[in-house]
Amino acid sequence: MNFDFPAFLVLATLVTGVIWLIDALLFAKKRRLEAGGEKVKEPVLVEYSRSFFPIILIVLILRSFLVEPFRIPSGSMMPTLLVGDFILVNKFAYGIRLPVLNRKVIETGSPQRGDVVVFRYPQNPTVDYIKRVVGVPGDTIGYQDKTLYVNGKPQQQKPIGIYTGTGSGARETGVQHNLELLGDIEHDVLINQRTPDFGFGCQVLMRGAITIPEGRYFAMGDNRDNSNDSRCWGLVPEENLVGKAFAIWMNWDGNSPGFPVAWGRLGNSIK
Repeated sequence: MNFDFPAFLVLATLVTGVIWLIDALLFAKKRRLEAGGEKVKEPVLVEYSRSFFPIILIVLILRSFLVEPFRIPSGSMMPTLLVGDFILVNKFAYGIRLPVLNRKVIETGSPQRGDVVVFRYPQNPTVDYIKRVVGVPGDTIGYQDKTLYVNGKPQQQKPIGIYTGTGSGARETGVQHNLELLGDIEHDVLINQRTPDFGFGCQVLMRGAITIPEGRYFAMGDNRDNSNDSRCWGLVPEENLVGKAFAIWMNWDGNSPGFPVAWGRLGNSIK
């Protein structure tokens, strides 16, 4: 069972705020009068509510409308993101949404090709996924022989070399490390020539090229042959978008040799 942290924050803010407000309006003045104007100790529940309300409210605002932290649990976005990366996501890049309801109230922008986005997995919205947007509404997307086609044009890849993974990503050692040109966006991808185009175990929904309708996006992992993405389960609805990933603030991989923190990744931007 997944813990609904946004709902918890909203509820905690409401409860602590109401307790503090009711006490301030109905009981605080009465306590002071009974004490002859002297300062009197508040009930424990009121004291805790008054103390925690502004903190919880600030966290709710920051997390709901500005920036939210996430942790990368899998290698589907290698080599851009590694297992154990802790990232920051811009929550207002694609519109201001109400917490819990996820209803957009202010339009601020939409995903562009090349954006690394966090979204709620269409087949299970309680689970967050992170992928790269490769197709936006109106695009025609195809994938064949390890090559991505956007509007009929192959997106060129420049070989960098053979990838060497470490820690939880060691199993990707030996695959091809390329630089893909997605329009004007350069980003790294991993290609395993020993696997089919859609990876083993992928229930392929994509047959040939498809055109992206309004309100939908085509998302793929940079680890092209080890990613459960739009090739397998379809398009990302606009209402499932959470935000744009923009920075790595921490990396902790317990399977890394030596110290589990990769200091060189701290503060890196996500491209």
